[in-house]
Amino acid sequence: MRVLANPRVNRLAEEIKKHISYMIRNELRDPRIAPMTSITEVEVTRDLRYASVYVSIFGNKEEQSNTIEALKKSSGFIRREIGHKIKSRYTPEILFKLDKSIELGFEIQNVIARINKDDKIKEEENE
Repeated sequence: MRVLANPRVNRLAEEIKKHISYMIRNELRDPRIAPMTSITEVEVTRDLRYASVYVSIFGNKEEQSNTIEALKKSSGFIRREIGHKIKSRYTPEILFKLDKSIELGFEIQNVIARINKDDKIKEEENE
C-alpha cells in the first residue's frame, strides 16, 4: 500500500503505471508475457530513482515466472520509453514484482464458499 507521499511522486507513479500498462498491451511483443497481465500499483521512491511495479498475472506458476522474467528483460526498453514520454530529471529504474493479492483474494473467496456450503449441509442435517 502506498504511503502518503509527495504529490509529485504520486503523479509520477500514476503516469508510469499508465505508460507501462499501455506498453504491455500494445508494444511489447514477447511471447512469454501472459495475455492477462496487468499493473496493479507503482511505488516510486522519494528520490525518484526506483519504481517498484507490481504486476498481477492471471495464469499458472510457469506463466507468472515467464512473464516476470520477460518484463525484467524488457525493463531497459521500458525505462527508455518512459524517459521519452515523461518529463522528469530522472527516469526511475524499473523493478518488477509479482503481486499475488488477486490470487489470494480468489483463495479466500473459495474458502468462504466452502465454509458456507458446509454450514448449509449441517443446517439441513439438523432439521
